[in-house]
Amino acid sequence: MNADKLLDAKGLACPMPIVKTKKAMDELESGQILEIHATDTGAKNDLSAWAKSGGHELLEHNEENGVFKFYLKKG
Repeated sequence: MNADKLLDAKGLACPMPIVKTKKAMDELESGQILEIHATDTGAKNDLSAWAKSGGHELLEHNEENGVFKFYLKKG
């Protein structure tokens, strides 16, 4: 999936991945896609809940070698 911006949140503990995601999303236009890489296991639940509450769409998420990858579409 092609993202408009990549956010590296690896090594950050909650709530920092969400804080950085919010800041990165503020820089995007509606409809653009943010790719997030995180290692915090809580990020999966946190990011999906945050996206829903903010009117954004979690397009896809997967795990590769202990790194969680998320693709959020800005609402």
